[in-house]
Amino acid sequence: MFRLVGVPVVLAPSWWLGSLVVVVLCASLLGDVLPGVTTSAAWLLAVAFAVLLGLSVLAHELGHCLVALRLRLPVRRLRLYLLGGLAEIARTPRSSRDEAAVAAAGPLVSLLLAALFGLLLLATPGGGPIWVLVLECAIANAAVGVFNVLPGLPLDGGRMLRAGVWALSGRRAWGTRVAVAGAGAVACALLVWAMFGLATASPDRWLRLGVCLITGWFVVTGAAGELAAEQRRSWPAEVALTDLVRPVLQLPAEIPVSDALTAASGHGVVLVRANGTAVGLFDAQLGQRLARDSPVSPAELAADPIAAETVVLDSESTSDIVERIRDVASWQFLVVDSEGQPAAVLHRQDLHAALGEEGRK
Repeated sequence: MFRLVGVPVVLAPSWWLGSLVVVVLCASLLGDVLPGVTTSAAWLLAVAFAVLLGLSVLAHELGHCLVALRLRLPVRRLRLYLLGGLAEIARTPRSSRDEAAVAAAGPLVSLLLAALFGLLLLATPGGGPIWVLVLECAIANAAVGVFNVLPGLPLDGGRMLRAGVWALSGRRAWGTRVAVAGAGAVACALLVWAMFGLATASPDRWLRLGVCLITGWFVVTGAAGELAAEQRRSWPAEVALTDLVRPVLQLPAEIPVSDALTAASGHGVVLVRANGTAVGLFDAQLGQRLARDSPVSPAELAADPIAAETVVLDSESTSDIVERIRDVASWQFLVVDSEGQPAAVLHRQDLHAALGEEGRK
């Protein structure tokens, strides 16, 4: 739709369905709360509420986004959908403090909006349509803020719980497991509340059941996704980076490809021109195809360019390395030391083999 602070804002198709449901329910509610309101006025107020609710959710997600950008965490986009919104942060926070700060920003914005609408309520003549609209916005933002601090992933409260366990234990994976358990507790609580409404024949029992089932499904599937993502970024405790990388050789870019293939056995190869400029990493598979037709061709014709995203610092955390390799479409990565000098080459299949062996234990 547009960009905020350079981040694309996207409406998922389900957002339109959710907004339609909000408009219909709100229009019906206004007919009961304001007996004298006309049908057209009720629908107009309902549409206004849906728009304000959408803007409130956008503000909630923008809170996450601004804090993430402040912490130098890239944000792919802000997406609004049926059950709310999502700030798609491209990289995992490096510390529990960063995780907690990003997670807390959204509910804080929602609660501040609830307070602002509450103050506006005091300045609005009571009982009228505008007063009811402001009241709905205050209640909706308070509900969004309170619901999101429930201690279960993928809710913000679950992320804050994970950050707390991470800070105490020093292990993010433990925090994820605790917050996934919290998600199970949240889903059970929603189900109990829905069943209580049915047992007591509450007037809103069917609406409550539908909302609880959809929300419980969202919480459970989101928590499962978080757990799977955590497992994908886990590094075997007994495996060090030095166990997986291949020694690096620096060869002239103009060396015959047949000679480069011989030297590349068990090594990673950086091809360098005479002026010291690195051409790229030698691609052995491409080199073999080239050598079949022209074994004396320069090896640089079989080089993968070295880009910023394919360079790994040997000081990076193992979880960051796993995440980088998962997100970047390259099969080999140059490992450099603290001075920026080539130290080794890491092949994707070597890391996958180590993670696969860990998964079978």
